[in-house]
Amino acid sequence: MSNNSCFKYLSLYIGLSLFGECLAADQPNFVWFTSEDNSVHFSRIYNENGITMPAIERLASHGLTFDHAFSNAPVCSVARTTLLTGAYAPRIGAQYHRRSRLVPMPEEGQMYPWYLQQAGYYTTNNSKTDYNVMVDQGWDDSSPDALWRGRKEGQPFFHVQNTALTHESSLHFTRDEMMTVQNLTPSDSISLFPYFPDTPTFRYTHARYLDNHVKVDNYFAEYIDMLEDDGVLDDTFIFYFGDHGGVLPRGKGYIYESGLHVPLIIYVPENWRHLVDGDYGDRVRGFVSFIDFAPTVLHLAGIEVPSHMDGSPFLGPQIDLERVNERDQAFGYADRFDEKIDHVRSLRKGKFKYIRNYQPFNVDGLWNDYRYIMLAYQEWWELFRSGELNEIQSQFFEARPPEQLFDLESDPHELQNLASDLEYGEILTDMRSSLSRKVKSINDLSMFPESMLLEEAFEDPVTFGRNNSSRISRLVDTADLSLRDFDSAREEISSALNAEDPWQRYWALIVLSSFGEQANIYAQRANDIAQSDDENLVRLRAIEFLALIGRENPSQLLPALLISAANEVEATIILNTAVLLRDFTEYDIQIDSEMIPLSLTGPQRLNIDRRLDYLSSD
Repeated sequence: MSNNSCFKYLSLYIGLSLFGECLAADQPNFVWFTSEDNSVHFSRIYNENGITMPAIERLASHGLTFDHAFSNAPVCSVARTTLLTGAYAPRIGAQYHRRSRLVPMPEEGQMYPWYLQQAGYYTTNNSKTDYNVMVDQGWDDSSPDALWRGRKEGQPFFHVQNTALTHESSLHFTRDEMMTVQNLTPSDSISLFPYFPDTPTFRYTHARYLDNHVKVDNYFAEYIDMLEDDGVLDDTFIFYFGDHGGVLPRGKGYIYESGLHVPLIIYVPENWRHLVDGDYGDRVRGFVSFIDFAPTVLHLAGIEVPSHMDGSPFLGPQIDLERVNERDQAFGYADRFDEKIDHVRSLRKGKFKYIRNYQPFNVDGLWNDYRYIMLAYQEWWELFRSGELNEIQSQFFEARPPEQLFDLESDPHELQNLASDLEYGEILTDMRSSLSRKVKSINDLSMFPESMLLEEAFEDPVTFGRNNSSRISRLVDTADLSLRDFDSAREEISSALNAEDPWQRYWALIVLSSFGEQANIYAQRANDIAQSDDENLVRLRAIEFLALIGRENPSQLLPALLISAANEVEATIILNTAVLLRDFTEYDIQIDSEMIPLSLTGPQRLNIDRRLDYLSSD
């Protein structure tokens, strides 16, 4: 850090400390009620087929219900890091679950509770962290015992209360348990999502999940009573929200509304009602997302929002609810989930949802060990393999197009892709351009493979992104050749395949895989790259393309790449392709642990072992 930066940081620290002395005695309190892995689809506040949650409904009647609140990521560590930093995870290098390495906070930035601390707040977290960034300050107490009651007399507090009652693991029941344990919600009352097969397993799983929401409501009711008993309820803003969507299949880990669209209820305390526009019981239609939560709390507390945060406040002084209701955009991102690789970005604009599948061949249903503990996932996969699913139910296991466009008013479950419908051509072009600009503007680091970032960027991801902004922009343009007509893109594809930058070659090969058989004229060039490129992952993408179009058997080439893998993440990426090709092509891929370098023993080795176990199964 430069001397000038240090001076600015010290000035901020002193300023906030003095500010805190002035404000500590008379500031609103804040409590965040966070329930893990649930979207808007399961509470009757949002969905007529959802479950009644009286405690949460009580909060809504004395506050605001947000109809369009979004996690920016559909998985916990990335979502919570977004909340903690107020920054887009792909901009700061925190977009992978689970991280291959902790990354530093954005330059001159701190986690949001630190700013509250400096303003005199007592900050507590009970108790999940799961951050992808390095943090060593901000919480006065982060533990299973943390509570606001440890504060000094008259001191304002910020408290996070988390529950895992709706977590994915709550649906990891056995077949015997399913046969013997009866849910409170009858299975025959369930309105199944249309992409699910209608089976007893799916009905039971859905019913169990609704029952879990009742448990969540009872759990938070106890804390509301505690706030009331302590005489602080009338001074406390309460945010109730899910940390991302889930957790029925196609929810958590997926960038559909089932993975991103979360409930958000904000209780507005009587003594601080003047800080918030609107009336009790109002529903807010404007779009808010996790990057906005920290700025909103800081603004309500009278603290200036730090410049490293990408979000903006949606409640507080000088914020007109009518203007908030004009907000109509939300950006989403999905990358690696444990051993399963993906690279997807999304943009909501009003009723339209645009999804950019940068690696469309990595099907949604690609095996992920933790996902497939759930009986419903297992059954869905088995029914697909036996040919017992209809067209809509099968989509989960089929290659996706590079881009998708959905009208969520007429198609809330994102089943009918409108990207090829000429009637929506203007909307598609606008949203495609908007998302491309967004990815470029944040210097989206996922345009480089994670294994490269691990070696070259994670010491200071933000600076790396800033220094490589033009390069990232070129890679986005190369990747977006898959959105063009093949013949019109051929000249630029040829140029990219011969580019000096290996990651331009990398993206050109992904583009070829996106076009499939149309691109077979490049088979010889891809074969040359597969044999001789200096970068393992560029070779991988060439092998992948040749295998997907049936021009090359990858069974000998993939093990050769594994033997020379530079790190665990690179090996995980190679093994992801091995699983894809084994399960969704005719190739017999045989890989065993002897092909993995002995040096690959870091924290991501678990992902390698999961893939090896699966590849050794029938």
